[in-house]
Amino acid sequence: MRHWPDEQPHRSRIEIIPMIDVMMFLLAFFVLISVNVIPALGIKTKLPKSSAAQQLDKMRKIVVTLGTDGILQVDGKSVPLAGLASALAASAPPSKPDGSAKTAVLINGDGAVELQRVIEVVDVLKAGGYDSFSIATKKKSG
Repeated sequence: MRHWPDEQPHRSRIEIIPMIDVMMFLLAFFVLISVNVIPALGIKTKLPKSSAAQQLDKMRKIVVTLGTDGILQVDGKSVPLAGLASALAASAPPSKPDGSAKTAVLINGDGAVELQRVIEVVDVLKAGGYDSFSIATKKKSG
């Protein structure tokens, strides 16, 4: 009777190099995406410069953004000028009934936006009861 030698079972190996390649690709992908997510929100603006720029106090805040091409956004959502008051009221009322917490409106506009457009927005803010508003600027260098 013939006897064939038993074959040794092949040990399976885990190839670590391709797994490292995949992990590095995923890491690079998520880093690049997370870096670019923040600027992608809203429209891009170049803030005007001011020598008296200062930080705002902590309070409820709504950001109204004015774009050079006539775009108007409330907290990143596009609205027409006629719908600005209702969009502001939906985001946050001007103040609580007891007057304890006011809502500050931050007007964030490109430096090239016409002054008339800013005045129209300020008129809507005042008519809606938003007395506390600020205009976003960058501090002048030097």
